Amino acid sequence: MPVARWKAGLLSLGLLVLALGFWEIGARPPAASSEAGAYAALVASDAETARLPPPSAVFRLAFAQLSDPFYDHGPNDKGIGIQLLHSLGRVATGYGLALAVAIPIGFLIGMSPLLLEVLNPFIQLLRPISPLAWMPIALFVIKDSAASAVFVIFICSVWPVLINTAFGVSRVHRDYINVAQTLELSRVDTALRVILPAALPTILTGMRISIGVSWLVIVAAEMLVGGTGIGYYVWNEWNNLDLASVIFSILVIGVVGLGLDSLIAGAARRVSYES
Repeated sequence: MPVARWKAGLLSLGLLVLALGFWEIGARPPAASSEAGAYAALVASDAETARLPPPSAVFRLAFAQLSDPFYDHGPNDKGIGIQLLHSLGRVATGYGLALAVAIPIGFLIGMSPLLLEVLNPFIQLLRPISPLAWMPIALFVIKDSAASAVFVIFICSVWPVLINTAFGVSRVHRDYINVAQTLELSRVDTALRVILPAALPTILTGMRISIGVSWLVIVAAEMLVGGTGIGYYVWNEWNNLDLASVIFSILVIGVVGLGLDSLIAGAARRVSYES
């Protein structure tokens, strides 16, 4: 198994180097011949501005940005670190509120077939709605762009956790509950010491889905509301026609999203078990 991982890692690294090499070569402007004169140089300059910046330019910009990620030169000129902190703060708030609501309600639904029948039509109606469709209502009611972004994160995070929690709780072996009743455990003790550990892998799966969706949505939400955040950073750099900064921010978004997913995936592996 370790040998296979080494091989896969080397192949992935080789593909990355190959892709960056093609990108670097393809991003270079065509060389102008000596006979073309000033007009050809002008055409080459226009072609260069119409191309994506090469990886070398993105790496240089990344080095400069990461060397001082927390600078603040005004509303439209903040470091990538400040932008990320604002985005992560909004995600953490909305995601935390979603967990606080979805896990208890999911427990109740999973333990009560009647409650499942009552709430399921509402869940199935609201779940497919795009989170960004709630943004105009949130802005009208809350009247604060940052709080509205938090609400959008909440509304997109709550459904995967709620559904997975209800499913995990409902699938707990009845024998476990019978043993708890035999030991005369209270309903609270049964929920915390029997049902929760058994359903935790499924709950963490819902949490993993939710954190990925939250990170996707916050970028789009910040593009709409502006102010600060990694989404606003992307949009602002696009308005400045700085494609190197746009590509750099896309890479940062991917790395942070990978880190968030890996964090919850690691926790899920720790609580997983073979039934």
